[in-house]
Amino acid sequence: MVDYFIRWRKQIIVFFAVAFFASIYFISTLHFSFDFEQYFPQGDPDLQFFQSFIKNFETDDNFLLVGVGNKGNVFEQNFLRKFDSLTQDAVNLPYVRDDQSLTKIQLPVKTFLGVSAIPVLHIEDTSRYEEDKQRITHDPRFVKNFISEDASSTVLFLKTKDRLTLPESEVMMRGLDSLMRTFNFSEYHYLGRANFQKELVWMEKREVAVSTGIAAILVALIIIILFRRWRTMVLALLSIGFSMLFFFGILGLWGRELSAMAALYPVLMVIIGTSDFIHMLSKYIDELRFGHTKDEAIARTVKEIGLATLMTAVTTAVGFATLVTSRVTPIQDFGINAAVGVMVAYVTVLLFTTAVLPYFSAEQLQQASSGAAYIEKFMEWVYQFTKMRARTIAVVAIVILGICIYGTTRITTNYNIMGNMPRGQKITEDFSFFEKVFSGFRPLEYAVFAENGRHIDNLAVLKQIEKVENYLSAQPAIRSVTSPTIIYKSLNQMNNSNRSEAYKLPEDSLQFDEFKRMAEKLPKATANILQSKDGTKARIATRILDLGADSVMAVGDKIDTWIAANTDKNIATFRRTGTGYIIDKNAMYVRSDLVEGIFWEVGLIALLMAFMLRNVRMIFIFLIPNLFPLIFAGALVGYMGVPLDAGISMIFTVVFGIAIDDTIHFLSTFNINRGKGETVDEALHSTLVETGKPVCITTIILFFGFLVMIFSIHPPSVTIGKIIAVTLVTALMSDLFINPILLRWWIRDKKVKLYSGVLEGISEL
Repeated sequence: MVDYFIRWRKQIIVFFAVAFFASIYFISTLHFSFDFEQYFPQGDPDLQFFQSFIKNFETDDNFLLVGVGNKGNVFEQNFLRKFDSLTQDAVNLPYVRDDQSLTKIQLPVKTFLGVSAIPVLHIEDTSRYEEDKQRITHDPRFVKNFISEDASSTVLFLKTKDRLTLPESEVMMRGLDSLMRTFNFSEYHYLGRANFQKELVWMEKREVAVSTGIAAILVALIIIILFRRWRTMVLALLSIGFSMLFFFGILGLWGRELSAMAALYPVLMVIIGTSDFIHMLSKYIDELRFGHTKDEAIARTVKEIGLATLMTAVTTAVGFATLVTSRVTPIQDFGINAAVGVMVAYVTVLLFTTAVLPYFSAEQLQQASSGAAYIEKFMEWVYQFTKMRARTIAVVAIVILGICIYGTTRITTNYNIMGNMPRGQKITEDFSFFEKVFSGFRPLEYAVFAENGRHIDNLAVLKQIEKVENYLSAQPAIRSVTSPTIIYKSLNQMNNSNRSEAYKLPEDSLQFDEFKRMAEKLPKATANILQSKDGTKARIATRILDLGADSVMAVGDKIDTWIAANTDKNIATFRRTGTGYIIDKNAMYVRSDLVEGIFWEVGLIALLMAFMLRNVRMIFIFLIPNLFPLIFAGALVGYMGVPLDAGISMIFTVVFGIAIDDTIHFLSTFNINRGKGETVDEALHSTLVETGKPVCITTIILFFGFLVMIFSIHPPSVTIGKIIAVTLVTALMSDLFINPILLRWWIRDKKVKLYSGVLEGISEL
């Protein structure tokens, strides 16, 4: 096997050159996506209900709101004329099916000639502006929906094609941007699916590009500082660059879509590839300085470090692969993609680095007085300290563990949409505008079923709906409520001289029947939006403040309890549903998914280590130092008050998957030294001197590699980067200070075999 690397060295380099161009082509086929439906918890019964129920209606995200502000208030003729022109022109935009605004809305009016309609706004008659303003700003149908409470802003509602794709959203938004520029409004904001898709996909692309560039610069700087050789820096960048290119090329060939979590891929590829590279490079340099030839040095590097890095690659890949247990599709995809990336990085670095290293001497790769020399001195100190202060280290570790365990009890899942919006971007400003001034974005809906042969347009059913509607309107967190009662309330108000207090359902069934006949002659504004075509189902649509998943769930539970106690199930039944509710249900699953994911990750890796090491004590020595960083990460999440969502929960998988790398290198080197006949203490000393150096260097790169994410504009990515960076330092401390203590306490001072079973066979290759 080793002879293969030496004999086919040039062919391997040629292969990489060819694969480079192939990868560039397939990378060009990659595409990004953003869709709220991706974050639905798969397998949830409420999701299955929603998907079945929504087939009777239009989707609840087929809209785009354009909020336009005016200095003072919107009741100014020039402004209203421009806004009316916008309303008329916007309906011609691609993928816009209809639009509505205050300049287009008409109210029914009863006259001696019958029912007619008048505009809610009299744009050309300025003398009626004050009257219009008073009527509009006191009407719940308009306030927070079409006009702000202070009348300084108004909204154009665009009804769009259902389930817009990213290309369709981009076309529509380009047309809208162009249209808005022609009117030169002083302030305007967007809210809706099309804008979310366009802006958040742009964010994803920006994140990948920035994280890749900064990570490359970081690796170059660290390699130069530690090794003081430009050749080493170039070799590292080539090895890691090839692995990243091949990884994204494979994703393109595979047809995988990239989501907001794709920003983690470059960081992971850089730090995993750099870790493998430094371990191989350090071993090769050490072997050369021991007096071996270049071919002998490569042979020893592949035998010892190649095997250890294979173990770390497999266990890390298995750790990421356990994310398939998540109910959220982007998390599952991230786990699969990351597992593939780990193996691509391993194979690339192993083949390319071992093919190129023999062309260089030790002096060409590392300056004798480089920064790595200081790490060797630090390892000597660690060896002596762990030997003399074992009990003190154990007590301190137990105390810190207790503090961390308490910190994990402070973890919440009360995450909100605003906390996931990109920092300093217009989309975030727009979202905040609609949240503060209008009804916001987060939907909360109730499915309504007419019972015992009734239809939704039955007065008894509508009375039940009105009862729920009134209760919803009384909730401080709920901004707007719309249901099929709107048309009958409007007709009743019309029949009572348009008095505001008459905006309610009629009490008299005979009068209701008259309104019903009138309603049948009106345009079906609520058809297939609030009421199903068969007339047996309806929806109550509301907007609720972005309080956080747990808080919204608490409000919903309170409403459910009230509905169960105050409505007649023989007339109508109600069930909470909607995209907002379904996405918020992730908060219910994120904890269980996290525990299940960690269980599978730790369990599978422990089985792998049991198969490899064949030593029960060594398995516990492997697990204990790596469980400590997991608990530490949980404590950081708890103490920092970071809401645990599906994205943040990945911290634990990444931490464990990467932390085990150094432990495997440490224990495998310890076993190798024991196999050479060294005592436990001698093997520990040799291991700290030999492995401690690359372990410290890789941790430095890991630390700064994840800190690259502070340049992200995506708040969860910043949080993930900070927590993982700090936690991986604790993982290093665990390996350096806890591992030696456990090995001295639990491993007997007698000769052991290098490896048993399959590992012994591999090491003989």
